[in-house]
Amino acid sequence: MAQTAPSETLYSIRDLAESFGVTPRALRFYEQQGLLSPERRGAARLYTPADRARLALILRGKRVGFALSDIKEMLDLEATEPLGPAHMTATLSRFRERISDLERQREDIDAAISELEAGCLWLEDRMARREPPEDVKRRARAFEALAQARLSQWHGAPPD
Repeated sequence: MAQTAPSETLYSIRDLAESFGVTPRALRFYEQQGLLSPERRGAARLYTPADRARLALILRGKRVGFALSDIKEMLDLEATEPLGPAHMTATLSRFRERISDLERQREDIDAAISELEAGCLWLEDRMARREPPEDVKRRARAFEALAQARLSQWHGAPPD
């Protein structure tokens, strides 16, 4: 970690990437998308605690399924009007839309799981009750008799 003023800790790209379990490449991508704006000292990128908090919000937004463009829009609105009514109303609306999307996905996933479980039960039942066809049984009996006859010839014992 690099230091500037005693109150302002700066994080290198490696520090930030390691602490959040992302790659430096991901942080550079977020910078290209306008989601992060690290300070520059030569070629080094230095991130402030505000950048760190912003990254936490970006990753949380991704985790719940928001597109990066939606995350950027919400963060930009937050930057221009922190905790203002327009920002909170827009964010609340987006959160409710995302909840609806996730609930629909959950219903779809639950339905798919039910279909697959029914398919598994059907297949397990078929496997448990599966009998070979009669021609296979007949050939197996013939092969068994032939094998028994040959074995008895080698051992000198009469066939059963």
